[in-house]
Amino acid sequence: MQRLAVVYRAEALDDLRGIYDAIWELSRNAVTARGFVERIMARCRKIGDAPRGGRLRDDLAVGLRTVPFEHSAVIAYVVQDDQVQITNIFYGGRDFEALYRTDEAGSKSE
Repeated sequence: MQRLAVVYRAEALDDLRGIYDAIWELSRNAVTARGFVERIMARCRKIGDAPRGGRLRDDLAVGLRTVPFEHSAVIAYVVQDDQVQITNIFYGGRDFEALYRTDEAGSKSE
């Protein structure tokens, strides 16, 4: 299979900034925070090598796939045409399933 390009939606970039901030707040160490975010991004790039390898979560959103990261985060993505779009990166036990559940009106619930 051909390797697909990996791109980040704005929400995923916001998530990465939030993860950096959370780790910096706990550790007070920019090197630690940056290193963790860089490892997440390296894992995201590897998704392009096997884009259909993540767990399919059509129950949350059509085409959504997830992969765990270091027992502390979940990377959510979709495969579209010739690229992988990282949609979100959930850290620290956030209930990502609740964020994807829709109410009867079709909007995301928080």
